[in-house]
Amino acid sequence: MGKVSKSENVPKSMQTLFDSVVELTDLFSEKNLNEEYAQEIRYATAALCRKRPSPLLKGRVNTWACGITYAIGFVNFLFDKADEPYISAIDLCKEYGVSKSTGGAKSKIIKDTLNMMQLDPHWCVESKLDDNPMVWIIQVDGFMVDARSLPRNIQEIAYEKGIIPYIPADK
Repeated sequence: MGKVSKSENVPKSMQTLFDSVVELTDLFSEKNLNEEYAQEIRYATAALCRKRPSPLLKGRVNTWACGITYAIGFVNFLFDKADEPYISAIDLCKEYGVSKSTGGAKSKIIKDTLNMMQLDPHWCVESKLDDNPMVWIIQVDGFMVDARSLPRNIQEIAYEKGIIPYIPADK
């Protein structure tokens, strides 16, 4: 998995834009999602603000807020009716006053910029880590293994190196 430094720190020149996007995404998350999603969305927004040049400098705040939420939702299967929370991509975009095609296009820019993919361990909400195979499948002596089945001493080494997010027995 590798350690990823997640932060809400942004350059001073981007603080107002960050605050504007986060105001919208926090309201959306409070109404439709949960605090876990809100936090991942804030981290993604800050990461985009730190990019040089930031893609957020061109376009409307609500379209970026929609795109960021859409991208984090894509990673975490938010659009799967079998999961909780759930919202359709169309409803997500409607809440931001954006068409589905615009929301999807902004999401693609964000996913490409931040190298996001479904089940991405770096952008996975915490409650989904336990069931995310991309978090737990690691290579040991050339073999792919589930870190949860390894002896504790090997799990400790993997944790110290930032390969797994925590030692399963300690959770």
